[in-house]
Amino acid sequence: MMNRRNFMRNTALAAGVATVGTRWAPSLQASPYNKPIGLQLYTVREQLGKDVPGTIKKVAEIGYKQVEVYGYKEDGVHDFYGHTTAEFAQMLKDNGLTVPSAHYMLNHIHGNWEKTIEDAKLLGVKYMVNAILAPEERDWKKLVDVFNKAAEQTHKAGIGYCYHNHNFEFQKFGDSTPFEFLMKSLDPKLIQFEMDCFWVTHAGHDPVELFKKHPGRFPLLHIKDLKDHPPATQEFDARIGLFAEVGHGTIDWKRIFAAAPQGGMKYFYVEQDECEHPPFESIKMSFDYLKALTV
Repeated sequence: MMNRRNFMRNTALAAGVATVGTRWAPSLQASPYNKPIGLQLYTVREQLGKDVPGTIKKVAEIGYKQVEVYGYKEDGVHDFYGHTTAEFAQMLKDNGLTVPSAHYMLNHIHGNWEKTIEDAKLLGVKYMVNAILAPEERDWKKLVDVFNKAAEQTHKAGIGYCYHNHNFEFQKFGDSTPFEFLMKSLDPKLIQFEMDCFWVTHAGHDPVELFKKHPGRFPLLHIKDLKDHPPATQEFDARIGLFAEVGHGTIDWKRIFAAAPQGGMKYFYVEQDECEHPPFESIKMSFDYLKALTV
């Protein structure tokens, strides 16, 4: 399987509606809506490459209760970070971590998708997510059929399917954008979206307005902060130095979380593609901010 770090660096360009009510009441105890704080493990990819058990233990010790995994191999080697799915699942369980969602690539769908779904189910995954598309894979009209069929299979296994955005989905596509095309064309009964609030903002759009426009379509959120607000035309590759720990950048998280129930939020994950601080320090800074954030 291609290395996701190199892939992103080299190829990418720049269920019912949940409403605000008593069950979404502000919490005086912990994170937004008193929900568990999750971490996309891509943030600690270098640490995982050196010590998987130790990395998972440190993530749990910081206070994270949920993780979103990536890096599922293929080509006959079906594992996570060099560990079988069963081994990795036990490792997470031993550290009190659950896996509500996991990232996959388009080549997983075209490979042994049935086996991939089986392994996701073993981990307890509730949503399988398309992580990113290479430029040559962005045949948007063709992808509608590919994603709908993949989602039909996940739903038969009791697992939802989501599409994760970056900023290139907000470029012009005819009279619209790929994001709006997918939102309109993908079967809403089968496919939802994981909104990356950073890349939506970076592309010059407003996560809150998207929640309002497409209520209930965003059960998953990626939470990472933006140091400045660069021009929307800035290319994806120029991202080094743009990322900040959550609560230490320019994005108004209180406003986003206040509107998130309208978007259908069920789970959210800290993700920081590049860290100026040591990654464990960065994810603790983000965790501490979110832990104290009330809405």
